Amino acid sequence: MEAHERQFVLDQLASGEARLLEVIEGLTPAQWHFRETPDRWSIAENIEHLILFEHFITGIIAQKLAAPAEPEKKIHAAAREPLVLGLANARNVKFNSRPVNLPTGRWPDTTELIAELRKARASTLVFAVETQANLRDHFFAHVAFGDLDCYQWLVLLGQHSVRHALQIEQIKADPAYPAQ
Repeated sequence: MEAHERQFVLDQLASGEARLLEVIEGLTPAQWHFRETPDRWSIAENIEHLILFEHFITGIIAQKLAAPAEPEKKIHAAAREPLVLGLANARNVKFNSRPVNLPTGRWPDTTELIAELRKARASTLVFAVETQANLRDHFFAHVAFGDLDCYQWLVLLGQHSVRHALQIEQIKADPAYPAQ
């Protein structure tokens, strides 16, 4: 990564985590598990999904970096940058998560859930700081955007956190959301 790219990724990851931690601070058990409707995720389920997604993406990045580069795909990467950078604020566009990233209540204790979130992000930050790999030459497909390079996936992790922070704010704004 170029120095400015590395800094951008680090900023995206750190600000996404900070935003999440801010919106979940001081929640009661009822608030953690409130659902706007039966088919919507609770705040706890959103956080679990983020942990699973982070592990999934960083695992795929590791696999892709171990595989041969695909520089011929770079021609389409630049056109996908606005999609990646717009993910957080494109709340009107819904995505279906891969089954592997669906929440199932793996961390019922919210203190443990937050610790897992922080641990997953800390691991991603260490990777982003230390990697010398050419992330722009390795690709894998997003469910809606098509092939993204591994650098774009790191940026997307930060955007994904903000997207779910916005979703949590939406949950908290529901008239039936439990009071403190």
